[in-house]
Amino acid sequence: MTHSGAASELRRTLGVGDAVVIGLGSMVGAGIFAALGPAARAAGSALLVGLAVAAVVAYCNATSSARLAALYPASGGTYVYGRERLGAFWGYLAGWSFVVGKTASCAAMALTVGAYVWPEQTHAVAVAAVVALTAVNYGGIQKSAWLTRAIVAVVLAVLASVVVVCLGSGASEAGQLSVGTSGGAGGVLQAAGLLFFAFAGYARIATLGEEVRDPARTIPRAIPLALGIALAVYVCVAVAVLSVLGADGLGRAGAPLADAVRAAGAPGMVPVVRVGAAVAALGSLLALILGVSRTTLAMARDRYLPGALSAVHPRFQVPHRAELAVGAVVAVLAATVDVRGAIGFSSFGVLAYYAVANASAWTLDPAPKARLLPTVGLVGCVVLAFSLPGVSTVVGAAVLAVGVVAYGVRRRVVGRRQV
Repeated sequence: MTHSGAASELRRTLGVGDAVVIGLGSMVGAGIFAALGPAARAAGSALLVGLAVAAVVAYCNATSSARLAALYPASGGTYVYGRERLGAFWGYLAGWSFVVGKTASCAAMALTVGAYVWPEQTHAVAVAAVVALTAVNYGGIQKSAWLTRAIVAVVLAVLASVVVVCLGSGASEAGQLSVGTSGGAGGVLQAAGLLFFAFAGYARIATLGEEVRDPARTIPRAIPLALGIALAVYVCVAVAVLSVLGADGLGRAGAPLADAVRAAGAPGMVPVVRVGAAVAALGSLLALILGVSRTTLAMARDRYLPGALSAVHPRFQVPHRAELAVGAVVAVLAATVDVRGAIGFSSFGVLAYYAVANASAWTLDPAPKARLLPTVGLVGCVVLAFSLPGVSTVVGAAVLAVGVVAYGVRRRVVGRRQV
């Protein structure tokens, strides 16, 4: 199923620089401020090996996404690729995984902003953040890109200062970086699964495919650029923090970057790190709302979600009803439940999403060389999904199962109408 009519399409305004910034805003988010601790608990000093594994899987996924986005430059990302290459069911499953999982991630990021800005009023600040960023997105993709540029600049400056303070201090010891095997292969894979989501934002560039100028050229350039910059930043931060705290200290740290600058003898940096984490969470939330609303738009065009959500604002050229609906759902979640500890299933859902992307890319070219990266990416996604903590895997699989049932019910209803 496809949509038609220029009036319902989005305006192409993003260049390579804008696309890279939006990708970085998604990736260099709050994940790097929080994910290092759990990854160190899983893998010990082999944390850096886990980071390398995550980067390889992310690179395969990014390459597959870039090839597909150049061919299908429409809103919706893997939902569109799965539909076009594998059939309606697989596209739907990718879209379902993304919308449900990332809506929970939106609420989690909003609550993270609240926890850093005003811990006693976490829910109120979270709702205010959702409302403010939904309003920015409503005003057009260029406003979102400008705000993301400012956010990325602040976050990169904070992370750079953390690296300089840690590596320049007497507390930094190269011996802390020696790779042990305390967590074994399973621990390394679990760390890779946890760290993978710090990379997952490059898909935002593909999800916004309908708003990128010259997408066949822009997207394949922007995705690896954003991924490469993010990887360089993560390696520097991981090495700096690990050299000060060591694997055991990092595993016990509640706020790894704040604990690292304190241990490095710069307690005055702790408030700066907190501000950086809050701003990073805002950047992630902004990009997440963008991505979920565009996938919602694509699914509404095909009537898997209410058709009214496919409307495009005549002036701002954004899917305004989809954005308002996503903002409303996230605001309600952020106001009523604390999902920060319960979004493991989001991780499972995103890996399912990328598995469909790799399977779709596998169909593009029958040459064995062209199929190598999609194959590695697909296997990597499946292995990492089942290396996640057991609860995350079970809940994630259950969420997928609910989506499959919903798809079957819809097909039956539509079939009866057509008879």
